[in-house]
Amino acid sequence: MRRTDLEAVLEAKGISKRFPGVLALDGVHLALLPGEVHALVGENGAGKSTLIKVFTGVYHPDGGELRHLGAPAAFGTPLDAQRAGISTIYQEVNLVPMMSVARNLLLGREPRGRFGVIDATRMYAEAARILSGYGVETDVRRPLRTLGIGAQQMVALARAVAVDARVVIMDEPTSSLEPREVETLFGVIRRLRDEGIAVMYVSHRLDELYQVCDRVTVLRDGRVAHTGPLAGLDRLKLISLMLGRDLNEVKAGGLTRFSRDRHRAADGQPPAVEARGLTRRHVLDGIDVSVRPGEVVGLGGLLGAGRTETAKAIVGAMPLDGGQVLVAGLPLRGGSTTAAIRAGISLLPEDRKAEGIVPTLSVRENIALAALPSLARAGVVSDAKIDRMVEIFMRRLRIKAASPNQLVSELSGGNQQKVLLARWLAVRPKVLLLDEPTRGIDVGAKAEVQALIDELAAEGLGVLLISSDLEELVEGADRILVLREGAVVGELTGDQVTEERIMATIAEQSDDMVTIAERSDD
Repeated sequence: MRRTDLEAVLEAKGISKRFPGVLALDGVHLALLPGEVHALVGENGAGKSTLIKVFTGVYHPDGGELRHLGAPAAFGTPLDAQRAGISTIYQEVNLVPMMSVARNLLLGREPRGRFGVIDATRMYAEAARILSGYGVETDVRRPLRTLGIGAQQMVALARAVAVDARVVIMDEPTSSLEPREVETLFGVIRRLRDEGIAVMYVSHRLDELYQVCDRVTVLRDGRVAHTGPLAGLDRLKLISLMLGRDLNEVKAGGLTRFSRDRHRAADGQPPAVEARGLTRRHVLDGIDVSVRPGEVVGLGGLLGAGRTETAKAIVGAMPLDGGQVLVAGLPLRGGSTTAAIRAGISLLPEDRKAEGIVPTLSVRENIALAALPSLARAGVVSDAKIDRMVEIFMRRLRIKAASPNQLVSELSGGNQQKVLLARWLAVRPKVLLLDEPTRGIDVGAKAEVQALIDELAAEGLGVLLISSDLEELVEGADRILVLREGAVVGELTGDQVTEERIMATIAEQSDDMVTIAERSDD
């Protein structure tokens, strides 16, 4: 445990921040100590992002005081905060995708030779050396956009740490990382702590907090609900503090909101959607998957195993070398997302920022986007029909917004996810493909989404659930297909649906070994 009598590197003392009609922060106290990893948690809308933006000069507080190294501080811009040694790593990679990896890493600090010209040879060598310490081995001359999201996140982390930071703020840093990269990140965090750097760690993944954090501050409705050591704080107690619910209620409800009973798929009916032999060179290797009405089928596997690619192939968002998709027993014609949507297949994408919401449009416009053709008569869309539909889905999904006309980009991550769900439910799909539907959203919104999945399945909707959260897969899916390197390496049903069996199946080296493991359980 870190000493708490050290002088804070960065401190909020009674910080308040108001927006029209909203008190986002209400007298918040939080101190970041040198050599300590401090967790900041709370539901979406609790004030976490606002506090980060106050710390980094994006917002100026309306009340209270910000202190840096014991003295009053006022950062006019994010650049002022960065110059003071405060670096931030955001959930969405905030770099220049068309620029090389090396330039992104060393932007503004490029080594220069005579006449101030960038020394490319030295720059590439330095970038490669730095990234190797973060487990990233790549050609640093290639454009950043050609790297996977996880590798891009590690580049962002390396850049943030390399600017002589005294405080590093990490906002959902593992949301796009695979387990190997997560372990590398944790090693970096421990190294920062040992070097006396203060780390503020924001994450909805509670297991991570207990692995790397020393203290925790819980925000709820813009106020501090709890601050103290994380060791000894029971996980369920932490959740109850975040939700503002009684501990016994949380214990009774469990850690997810999925039903205790398996869904009752419609026996005797053809699958709502069936994919046969989906193949794409170096990506998918003969994937077979089917989803019946009222069934939740999980796709398990590590990042890069082909889960997202399978969903995109089914919905026509990725060209294939072979295979076909059938809807209610009939081949899907057209091979496009438009054809899939018309046939009743909708996809909630993994990256809601890049592939989901339209940030410049309102909540109303985002929800209505996919349903506009069905709402039009003779090419004219009725505003009254749109308003009724939007009102229904905002109420059903409990979307928190000042009004339907509020920009969707101003909502919390959990409410943005609900807006996307509303968009695809509005087209009345037969099958809903959900790619990491609870990624990066708080435990309250997560529970609401999970309960909605149960509700939709009970109404007869087929659901394909992709999740890196094993607990979510186990409690939410009726059966699970495990993927590795673009191929299905096992199917788990009934009592086989456990976290241990998923991990064991991922780790097996061949289909034969999976079969042997299954026989050993009989």
